[in-house]
Amino acid sequence: MAVPSPGGRKPRRGRNKKDSRPLAILCDGCATAVVNPAAGLRRRIRVNAIYCGAPPPPSDLWSRWNLDPVLIAALLVLAVALRRDRAALAGVGVLALAFISPLCALSSALFSARVVHHLLLVAVAAPLLAQALRGRRTESLALPTAISAAVLWAWHLPAAYDLALSNVAVYWLMQLTLVGTATWFWHAVLNGRASPVERMAFIIAGFAQMGMLGALLTFAPQQLYAAHVIAPFLWGITPLADQQLGGLIMWVPAGIPYAIAAGFQARQSWALLSREAA
Repeated sequence: MAVPSPGGRKPRRGRNKKDSRPLAILCDGCATAVVNPAAGLRRRIRVNAIYCGAPPPPSDLWSRWNLDPVLIAALLVLAVALRRDRAALAGVGVLALAFISPLCALSSALFSARVVHHLLLVAVAAPLLAQALRGRRTESLALPTAISAAVLWAWHLPAAYDLALSNVAVYWLMQLTLVGTATWFWHAVLNGRASPVERMAFIIAGFAQMGMLGALLTFAPQQLYAAHVIAPFLWGITPLADQQLGGLIMWVPAGIPYAIAAGFQARQSWALLSREAA
């Protein structure tokens, strides 16, 4: 029996606002979870239509290989089609790493892992795949640079990003457009008719726009993506810190492939000048 309070009113039953009652958190279209904010533990996660599956806790990561038969068949067909070009075949291997390895599942949990996933596509696989097109010359450098940059920025808008991670069809639209436009960009700057100096300038421009996006994500005052509002806690990191880490990866380490390509173009330019001087 409740003891009446001095004012004649019965005390309210239940917990106050400062207790550790489980708090329901909704990630629209991608996940629903019940989290204990005091203990920081996940009690339930239900994921809808995420291609790589539910965000894994650290203990489950290495069991989360993606053995989708349609994906594996598509990669095998691509490998057979490009079997005569070692560089392009290596690009298919990078695609397999990105989509079959546990990185695919980890990218459902962490934005920083998604950034690594996207960098493997646009800065590693794409320039390798572009080598399969090196017999075909392209005149324009500005158009593929602008379109590949626009596609990258568009998919990192919060609404577009969250939609891609909550709908399998949109997810694959994201992946295909990222790889396709990036391959076009790398084909233009590596195999185009422009001079090595011009191509080097556009390689630098390509990295500059990616670095700018990374900087914006690093210094954003709040977490932007609903798709990663829950799972980072399972990895001992806040969603905002995870986003900042992703921005740093896009801002700094992502420049390595671009620097290698720019150095290659600089070497070609030097060789050309040396021949002309001779």
